[in-house]
Amino acid sequence: MSDDSGEHRPPRVLGPVDSTTSDLANRGWWDADADDYHDEHGAFLGVERPGGDFVWCPENLREEDAGLLGDLTGRVILEIGCGSAPCSRWLAAHGARPVGIDLSRGMLAHGLAAMAADESRVPLVQATAEYLPFADESFDLACSAFGAVPFVADSARVMAEVARVLRPGGRWVFAVNHPMRWMFPDDPGPAGLTVTVPYFNRTPYAERDETGAVTYVEHHRTMGDRIREIRAAGLVLDDVVEPEWPDGFEQEWGQWSPLRGAYFPGTAIFCCRKPG
Repeated sequence: MSDDSGEHRPPRVLGPVDSTTSDLANRGWWDADADDYHDEHGAFLGVERPGGDFVWCPENLREEDAGLLGDLTGRVILEIGCGSAPCSRWLAAHGARPVGIDLSRGMLAHGLAAMAADESRVPLVQATAEYLPFADESFDLACSAFGAVPFVADSARVMAEVARVLRPGGRWVFAVNHPMRWMFPDDPGPAGLTVTVPYFNRTPYAERDETGAVTYVEHHRTMGDRIREIRAAGLVLDDVVEPEWPDGFEQEWGQWSPLRGAYFPGTAIFCCRKPG
């Protein structure tokens, strides 16, 4: 879950950003930002909590309450874009056998440090979601809570890779920024309620350093794009969960806020399965 306020964002890079550029930029970004990210968000995500926690989104929806993954006992689960792996650690504490992958060594290092106090250890792998380093039909479930999917250039390939490593009947549940959020500035206040970007503009949001090198990238897909990617991978879409902002919940996360949450969704959770 990124948390830029948007106040100092430079103009978008014109034109597409390929997979290699996205991977290099986002790996460097999250490696450099890992400490600050955890200082700001680690408590909310339950990183230091024994056994971790599984928070799907800034709306504070937790797997413990939502049950989107179903029965966990003995299930072999792949978490894609696990970051510091609080979700994978929570899955392990609830009887599953998770494996976490992330592009950022810095984020994984936080996970390894937090895991030292847990009863169960979770294997963590540094890898890109576009090329999952696992054999066909290796996992019962796959999940991602704002990890990887918005940050890769070829998210259709991610869907195909997940379909490949899932066993027949396996679930794939992933949370991303709600596609309609692309239209609004990343501002939690009143300025964030005004449309400034066309919904159908798929130009990536990219930040650059003083030399012009790309240092951070997010890729936009419309709701239809996401559904077509899922179907093209041979997966079935069972549900799209759009969490409402909870009554009385006042914690902001970057662009997510009670003000914006009262008007439109900030998160879309796609619940899919592999036939069989």
